[in-house]
Amino acid sequence: MRNFLAIACIMLAQGCDFDPPGALKVGQAVPSIKTKTLQDVGGDFSRITSYRYPDERMYRVSLHDALAQGKPIVLEFATPGHCTVCDRQLQTLKGVLTKYEGQVLFLHMDQYQNPEAFKAFNVMGDPWTYVIDAQGKVSYRQAGSILYQELDGILARLMSNGGPA
Repeated sequence: MRNFLAIACIMLAQGCDFDPPGALKVGQAVPSIKTKTLQDVGGDFSRITSYRYPDERMYRVSLHDALAQGKPIVLEFATPGHCTVCDRQLQTLKGVLTKYEGQVLFLHMDQYQNPEAFKAFNVMGDPWTYVIDAQGKVSYRQAGSILYQELDGILARLMSNGGPA
């Protein structure tokens, strides 16, 4: 029992860092699904995210429409309403978004409001960060939190060579 509790505490501290069977992997094509946008919910942030400080730029387009634009995408699975790591992750994402705005699309999926995205990617727990290349394939993925410098480096490499991060 003591080992189980120790493992559970470590997973919670890292933000549920495990690899569920069937989760999309690097190199796989991303499913084109219609996810909710801010427009779909009449501009009501509470109907699209549990994040206290949402940034409208993360909710402008659905995943389906983002894939059709042929730009790299950072897709963040995070439910800050029950996950403090997720809250910090979205703060980090906003900083990176500002740097790459116009070049990369940033989408946030909240488990409560876009459960179909969680199902399509078969992610369990959060946060999860997926970087999707301009061809719609997973270029990078990470369970748990990711630092600004890590994500910045991944995007810089992706933008400079157009290939996998």
